[in-house]
Amino acid sequence: MLLLNHLWIILALPLAGAAINGLFGKRWPQSAVNSVAVGSVSLAFLAAAETVREFCNLAPDQIPFIGNYFTWMVAGPFRVNFSLQVDQLTVVMLLTVSFVGMLIHIYSTGYMAHEGGYYRFFCYLNLFMFFMLTLVMAANLIVMFVGWEGVGLCSYLLIGFWFLKKSAADAGKKAFIVTRIGDFGFTVGILLVFAAFQSVDFGTIFRDVSQNPRSEALLTAICILLFTGAIGKSAQLPLYVWLPDAMEGPTPVSALIHAATMVTAGVYMVARMNPLFSRAPAAMLVVAIVGAVTAFYSATIGLVQTDIKKVLAYSTVSQLGYMFLACGVGAYAAGIFHLMTHAFFKGLLFLAAGSVIHAMGGEQDMFKMGGLAKKIPVTYWTMLIATLAIAGIPGFAGFFSKDAILEAAKSGPNANLALWLLGVAGAGLTSFYMFRLVFLTFFGKPRFDEHKVHVHESPKNMTVPLIVLAFLSIFGGWFAAPKLIGGIDHFEKFLSPVFTAYAPQAAEAATATSEAATSSGMELLHALTGVPVIVAVLGLLAAWWLYIKNPETPKRMAQSLRGLYLLLLNKYYVDEIYAALIVRPLLWISTNVLWHVVDEGAIDGAVNGTARVARESGSQLRKLQSGNERSYATWVVIGAVGFTVLLLVLLGGAR
Repeated sequence: MLLLNHLWIILALPLAGAAINGLFGKRWPQSAVNSVAVGSVSLAFLAAAETVREFCNLAPDQIPFIGNYFTWMVAGPFRVNFSLQVDQLTVVMLLTVSFVGMLIHIYSTGYMAHEGGYYRFFCYLNLFMFFMLTLVMAANLIVMFVGWEGVGLCSYLLIGFWFLKKSAADAGKKAFIVTRIGDFGFTVGILLVFAAFQSVDFGTIFRDVSQNPRSEALLTAICILLFTGAIGKSAQLPLYVWLPDAMEGPTPVSALIHAATMVTAGVYMVARMNPLFSRAPAAMLVVAIVGAVTAFYSATIGLVQTDIKKVLAYSTVSQLGYMFLACGVGAYAAGIFHLMTHAFFKGLLFLAAGSVIHAMGGEQDMFKMGGLAKKIPVTYWTMLIATLAIAGIPGFAGFFSKDAILEAAKSGPNANLALWLLGVAGAGLTSFYMFRLVFLTFFGKPRFDEHKVHVHESPKNMTVPLIVLAFLSIFGGWFAAPKLIGGIDHFEKFLSPVFTAYAPQAAEAATATSEAATSSGMELLHALTGVPVIVAVLGLLAAWWLYIKNPETPKRMAQSLRGLYLLLLNKYYVDEIYAALIVRPLLWISTNVLWHVVDEGAIDGAVNGTARVARESGSQLRKLQSGNERSYATWVVIGAVGFTVLLLVLLGGAR
């Protein structure tokens, strides 16, 4: 029980790494910076693994295990302890974040080896790990909020790491501002939770809501406000616009923050707050609709993008939509399952894309690549495995998790046929644009000057993480495999206590019925020949037909459907619409009203006007001090006469 009683050690390790490199790394060689950065995160992973081992020996009545370390804030009834907890959901998030984070740190030692600000990059990366681990281990909403805002800060720092590059600096600011919009709703939601339950501790809130039913309208308001924060942090409609621009940051940042960890914080928060969401069906419907629409909408944009990282960015937005769809239909375990498998295959896709960019000397346009399969075989095979996983091809990790989500949307307790259709359509589009990426990048004739671009495989500190993640992209979903032959979904069973302990009785019964029906009725043949698999295969075949068999056809289609093509290529002009309706009007109001009228006219006017009156009064009074003796005598006489007259008037009045 050593580490369970000292959970803070897991947080302290990456925080210490950030502090050491931040303070001393500038004067150190890269090897020393690597030792501190990678070593601290590796130790955090080992500490997390030991914590999980100790957790597995706990009795059911000892879960969740909560460590209270000190009282942080007290203001009347508002009391916040710095508390960390471990339950089944924490275990999944803790292992995923720490292990994938460790691999990305190792990869970064190769990818960033020739970049300036090396120590600063790893300082930010370690600091991000500290805040993300704080977020997933928090035992109350306030500690979670610290991690929530901290990862937002680190995202800003890492996206804008190359701050001398205007597009990177602008992307960092955009991410910070857009996510703050969602965080405003999240903050109000936390305040409303305290007003309703007089506590911010998860255990207290969940026990209270299960024993003392609250108004559905109140719970709906709370859940919608909390979900607003998730929309911003997890890049869902309409606040998704920051994530594609975030690709301006270094590729390891894209892999860690915008694929495997930070953007999944919103999904984790909704799953963590499941006792409230499960009692607010209207809020759950909103979550499901936003998730399904975002999954389909983002997939359509990914169809025509030419930048390899932008394709993966819109794919991330789309896959996050599937996770919210799962939570919205009550399949929280399926949503977290996809969160975990997505961390494996999407982290791998970004790292493999970084390996391609590294091999191509910085080129990111897929139409300037081609024929790379034999030149960088490790990158090719690992990226192909990740593509098979995200497309949902049977046997790979994404097949199990995505199939569970679509099955819940189709026949679960909160099934919705329209949302299932959107999910299936998005799955087909995902398969198409991902295999389009593979075919354009690795197949066909090279579309670059082979005399100028010397393609080479990445070093081992970049390829080894690719191989490990490729292994997980294949086998990381096999926890659910027994379910296909009438057995048990071990992942769902493991998480079940988190999602049933405080569930409404009706939802609990419906879940049990659904599990029983699924375990006995979902046969292997049905899974392998189901609609999601069929559309995934059709997407693969369509991409092969257009980009391998008939490579000129896409150009002709773009010309014949020019309007639709430009609409998708320009991302539905959403950024332009936001600029016209929100950004420019706010800038005009800020410049012409708040600055010129309020600041310069009112505030500065009042201050400057007071100074002007004082200056002019002093200027006039100064004339009295002329240094002329006759003038002084005259003023003395005038004063004496005036005083005498005043005295006589007063005396006359007294009589």
